[in-house]
Formats: sequence, C-alpha cells, structure tokens
Amino acid sequence: MEIDVQSFDIPRMVSVYPDRSGIRWWIKAWFNNNERGEAAIEIERQVAIRFINDNSEKDEWLEEYYPKQMEVYHSAIEQTREQILNQLNL
Repeated sequence: MEIDVQSFDIPRMVSVYPDRSGIRWWIKAWFNNNERGEAAIEIERQVAIRFINDNSEKDEWLEEYYPKQMEVYHSAIEQTREQILNQLNL
C-alpha cells in the first residue's frame, strides 16, 4: 500500500544569503517550523548561486549540509509511515 508522505510531512526550509558586501555566503535551514533554525554554514558564492537558480532540490541541499538533521527527518517519516500502516492493518 502506497502512503502519501506529503500528508504527514515535516516542514523543512532552506535559504542562502550573503553578507552585506556579497563576498561571504551562508546556507541556513529550519526543520519542523523551529523559529531559531539550524546553525548557518558558510558556502562558496558559486554554490549559493547554483542554489538560487535551482531551488527545487532543497532536500538534496539539506542532505549535503545538514545530514544528521535529515537522518532524523527520514527516521521520523518512516516511523510515521509504519504507524499508519499498522493502524490500517487493525
């Protein structure tokens, strides 16, 4: 049975931004609507521009720069999927 993961997905946001001079760039992520978010990570300008031009692959960016958080994300999604499947089999 196929379960639509989006119906119980955990919100994830990722953003890139420069310093005032545009020389240094950072990536920052927020999981599960946490207001503070994760620590920003400095990235190269070319990487930031690539992200800005192709924002549709946010999970790939999160996997690369926030692997531990994404491991927790995948685990939570899988646990929820298993719980739903178990409930449907009752």
